Amino acid sequence: MSAEEVIPILRVRDAAEAVRWYARLGFVQQWEHRFEPGLPVFTEVARGRVRIFLSEHEGDARPDTLVYLRVTDIDAVAAEFGVRIENAPWGRELQLRDPDGNRLRVGPAGE
Repeated sequence: MSAEEVIPILRVRDAAEAVRWYARLGFVQQWEHRFEPGLPVFTEVARGRVRIFLSEHEGDARPDTLVYLRVTDIDAVAAEFGVRIENAPWGRELQLRDPDGNRLRVGPAGE
């Protein structure tokens, strides 16, 4: 039996570009679906057990969505994107925007 989970869906204009951007965060594309050539792409990227659906379909999600991601290597993520880690009252975190304006707050796992 599989574990229950929530998988966010993020709206993207260009799935291939989004997959490349999420690869910088350690995500790997798992599969891609489109009903026929030329139609919008729906794809999944995963980083370990963490999964995100990326959709070119206009009705699937709204732009400017916020996702919180906990990672074991926040310092490496900060270095990859050239951003500073902030010391918030609840812990260390950084903020990113993907090419489509979706926001990611990234914090360390286990804190």
